[in-house]
Amino acid sequence: MAELVRLCARGDVEPSTARRFDVGEHRIALVRIEDDFYAIGDTCSHEDYSLSEGTVLDEECELECWKHGSTFDLCTGEPRSLPATKPVPVYTVKLEGDDVLVEIS
Repeated sequence: MAELVRLCARGDVEPSTARRFDVGEHRIALVRIEDDFYAIGDTCSHEDYSLSEGTVLDEECELECWKHGSTFDLCTGEPRSLPATKPVPVYTVKLEGDDVLVEIS
């Protein structure tokens, strides 16, 4: 069964940025594009680098790994460019009042 976990307040993540959160064994990159929030696994599937340190590509709805340039779809976790070929996990985001929560299973 999925558990809802509060990551932060909406205002804690600026638009067009990503921030890393550790929830138990889950490393999560929380990304904000305008007023929408997305949560994907924070570890690049190509090599062990933090995706939250990368660039948010607003129009493409992607997050780019800062080390090798792979981009990941924020809705599906699928890589959109090489060298990554495997997807990263995607987490459901829920907004309750000012809180940003994710479903962890």
